[in-house]
Amino acid sequence: MKEVMDKMKRTGLIALELLLLALIVTTSLNADSKADVEKVIMESYFNGAFNDLDTVSMRKGFHPDFAIFSAKGNEISRYPIDTWIVGIEKRKQDPNFDPSQAKMDCKIASLHITGECAAAKIEILKNGTMIFTDYLSLLKFDDGWKIVAKVYHRHPK
Repeated sequence: MKEVMDKMKRTGLIALELLLLALIVTTSLNADSKADVEKVIMESYFNGAFNDLDTVSMRKGFHPDFAIFSAKGNEISRYPIDTWIVGIEKRKQDPNFDPSQAKMDCKIASLHITGECAAAKIEILKNGTMIFTDYLSLLKFDDGWKIVAKVYHRHPK
């Protein structure tokens, strides 16, 4: 009987160790994914689309089929990434363009990751005033995380 009890204890300890190992590996993978998603948002969105107007970084972190979606009456308006990038490039070429006006305070208010999809709530402020609340959807592709869609709210002035 004592041998059976000892074997059950050992089996229970092994099961507990395997469970703890799985938890550690999962936590580590989630931490890696979180850091990867945050990097894409910081480089391609905060600095690409706003602060540095770096369209090369935008193309790197946004999926080619990305679009900004908004409601127009009962219709959905779709603003594709290529149109957005062309607009930024045109703006940068304007002789009256002041790059300091593009600077925004951007922060990730929340980030949720499940497997290979993520959703981020972004708060964008200018001079301490909330300008936009954006919601970004991201997917993990073979070559890494990409921003695939955005919906937003423009706060009243």
